[in-house]
Parts: sequence; C-alpha cells; structure tokens
Amino acid sequence: MQDILNDLESRRAGARLGGGERRISAQHGRGKLTARERIELLLDKDSFEEFDMFVQHRAVDFGMDKAEKIPGDGVVTGWGTVNGRTVFVFSKDFTVFGGSLSETHAQKIIKIQDMALKMRAPIVGLFDAGGARIQEGVAALGGYGEVFKRNVQASGVIPQISVIMGPCAGGDVYSPAMTDFIFMVRDTSYMFVTGPEVVKTVTNETVTTIRTSPMTSRN
Repeated sequence: MQDILNDLESRRAGARLGGGERRISAQHGRGKLTARERIELLLDKDSFEEFDMFVQHRAVDFGMDKAEKIPGDGVVTGWGTVNGRTVFVFSKDFTVFGGSLSETHAQKIIKIQDMALKMRAPIVGLFDAGGARIQEGVAALGGYGEVFKRNVQASGVIPQISVIMGPCAGGDVYSPAMTDFIFMVRDTSYMFVTGPEVVKTVTNETVTTIRTSPMTSRN
C-alpha cells in the first residue's frame, strides 16, 4: 500500500510542475506567476481542492500522438474559499502548450462551470493562454462552444469573474467578454480577437496590434 501512495505522490508532484522547471523559469522571467501560484494567492490558505489533476489530451493528429502528454493538460481546476466563501476557479497554465484549449482541457472547465452553477457559487477564471489548440481543430472549437454556452446560462445567476494575466486571444477573450467583470494586469496582459496574420488571410487587410489601457472592471 505504501508503494501505491508513494507512486501517487510522485505523480502529483509531476503534475504540479506543469510544463517543467525550464518553462516555469521562463514564466517567472516574464514577470508572471504560474497557474498554481496564482490560485494560491487568490484563495484562502490550504482551501484549494483540485479536480482532474491527471487529465491528458487524447489528440493524435498533426503529430500530437508523439507530443508530450502533460498531466492537467494546460488548466488547473477546482474550488476553494475566499474569505470563507466557496468559489470555483480555473487557471490557465501557460507552461503547457501555451495554455491552449483542447477537448479535454475544455471538459475540465465545463465541469467547474456546471458545479458553480449548481452550487450557486462564484466562478473565477485566470487567463493566460493563446486560444484554441489548433492541432485539435473542430474538437477544440466545439469545446469553446460548450464553455460559451455555460457563460450564457450562468449570466445573471452567479458572479463570473475573469482575470487576464497574460497575452490572450480567440476564445480566451470571447469567454471573458461574456462574464460580469474583467480585470487586467498592467504591462503583461493583452486581449486580442485574433492575430494579424489570421485577419489578413480572411479579409486581405493588414492590421497592427494596438495596446490598450488595463481595465479594472466591466459592468
């Protein structure tokens, strides 16, 4: 039995490292915290209960069958308390595939959204990601569709709070735009509908990126 417990703790330690020490160091080098460090600061001490720590992507196209499978698949989800009040939270992990959303990644967020709605508890999303995982195509976009659906269902029922912690694009902007409050971090957070190359391909227009002042909230 002790061997099993030791193996479980080893797997947990590996999952907590996300994309690994090198990518964590790169994240810190940009002046940003990791997904887990952000949750630790947000919630009351030792209150976080994590779900689906060992979930991995199951994509096989475009070389994903040979890609490293990292436990958690780019998002940390669970619940805890803030000043003693129950709060559900998901935090995008930029060290894992840039925090991009896959089918299984989306299922983790959807699960948290459903639980928050059932419990009538606030949900907080910490965003630091580049949108859909392009290798998964329609599966990833379908996952975003389910997330958006729940954003609408929860509107006016529970508080939805989004915190933009880094460069975010695509679905990681559309979803926050449907929540009740959006917070941004000065100098490190950006919100893009999509990249200039995508715009040029679709509309044949050349656009530049425009930096906006951080917002404190949106009513």
